[in-house]
Amino acid sequence: MCGRYAASRGPEDLAGIFGIEVGVPSAQESQESQEPNASRESQETHDSQELHDSQEPQGSQKSQEAREVPGPLVPDYNVAPTKEVLVVLARPLKDAASPRPVRQLRRLRWGLVPSWSRSPEGAARMINARAETVHEKPAYRQAFATRRCILPADGYYEWDTGREERELEVEGRRKRARKQPYFVTPADGSVFAMAGLYEFWRDPTLPDGHPRSWWVTCSVITTEAETAPLAVPPQEGPRSLADIHPRMPLMLTPDRWDAWLDPRHTDTAELRELLAPPPEGLMRAYPVGTAVSNVRNNGPELLKELSGPEEGTLF
Repeated sequence: MCGRYAASRGPEDLAGIFGIEVGVPSAQESQESQEPNASRESQETHDSQELHDSQEPQGSQKSQEAREVPGPLVPDYNVAPTKEVLVVLARPLKDAASPRPVRQLRRLRWGLVPSWSRSPEGAARMINARAETVHEKPAYRQAFATRRCILPADGYYEWDTGREERELEVEGRRKRARKQPYFVTPADGSVFAMAGLYEFWRDPTLPDGHPRSWWVTCSVITTEAETAPLAVPPQEGPRSLADIHPRMPLMLTPDRWDAWLDPRHTDTAELRELLAPPPEGLMRAYPVGTAVSNVRNNGPELLKELSGPEEGTLF
């Protein structure tokens, strides 16, 4: 985990929740961002270049207004690796009068590409970073020190395999066990603020100034799943998050947002304290239909709560 999540809140809602200063579209931009295809692709490229340029002295001279660009406005109920996702981060704006970090809403690609990678091919394998080792792993340690972010979500999906099914799979009596998807979300309906990292990668095959020369990618930090009882358990099935899967995304409570996002905080020991799991008993989990297992399916119906696990469906 985390390998799939839902994110239905729009930029305007996220701006109010996180105190966003840059990146919330105007009404006209909102309409344009929902128009398909080439315009969206062009905007994504523009976002990556502007974000890189916002703090780098080598970047082109552009106005502050040009940085205020929209993220994807269409709710996504089946966010999968390598998709473009909305991310909250803080960076100083280039040429601004003050060097203070400005809280921004940006569109990044989920699947981190380290700055030293020769190619982005392994991004889909780097969607998660373990909280226990993120400060020392070469792919993450520099981002952990200075490029931290929050990935806003409604909640995340996790697949549970029943004990009897797992035993049959281990014994070789079942080729692949049945897996029941669950949706995990804050019990009070608040935003699920997943701790994340982001990184810049320069494509060495493209010349300077090419619109796709810079990539900005991100990863979700995970921690050990809670063993305490869920705030609202399903009618039948798992009683804790650890009963579903041994890992979970690290949810940051609002009291940690400022310190986590501020790139001026670089002390590793202090930062590691922010990786402590949130208080227990904040989450609920409930079974959902196996349609979510197919990334092509996307819609609010994926979040519909079932009265019990589905039977006889292979993941």
